[in-house]
Amino acid sequence: MSSVNKGGKRAEKARQTRLRMLQAAGELFVERGYGATPLQDIADRAGVAVQTIYFTFRNKRNLLKEVVDTAIAGDDEPVATMDRPWFREALGAETAEAQLRAHVAGTRLIMERVAAITEVLRIAAATEPEVTELWPQGPDPRYTVQAAAAAALVTKPGARADVSAEQAADVLFGLLSPELYLLVVRDRGWKPEQWEQWVFELLRAQLAVRR
Repeated sequence: MSSVNKGGKRAEKARQTRLRMLQAAGELFVERGYGATPLQDIADRAGVAVQTIYFTFRNKRNLLKEVVDTAIAGDDEPVATMDRPWFREALGAETAEAQLRAHVAGTRLIMERVAAITEVLRIAAATEPEVTELWPQGPDPRYTVQAAAAAALVTKPGARADVSAEQAADVLFGLLSPELYLLVVRDRGWKPEQWEQWVFELLRAQLAVRR
């Protein structure tokens, strides 16, 4: 066996171990909360030594950041949301309604992964301000994504002429928020599919011309 093959297998094994630690951390952070979850418990669930977590992530705050970032992306590839195929395909839709449908569908998949961990992050940042310093300070990345979607949306056939790109971005930002998703899916017991259809209909009423 060549050294290249050996190196490739080792790298893939390390990647799978890393993903296992991230999954265990995400599950426990949601179940117990960030502050109440020792790294040893994460290591036990992931089936690794706690030293492996320290070696890979250095500390608990960095581990939380990686959990959040991976949940948003859906994988560990360094590809921004606006460069993801689902987002580019939504932007390329021919009509405002078609873009909204694709955008909400893609957002739903993200919400299923990230909404609960977003709540964990909010509470962690309130008790440990250093957590917020792990991300670049500036405009909310989620708003940046919605603003890009809105800028494309208002140019499409079927978009309401009396709604500006800024207004559309605010509507998208509010209705596609993790807080609203958790309110109806986690707290009220809706299925994610129900949330998707409901939010799509709301957005269509707000941002598209009625047919």
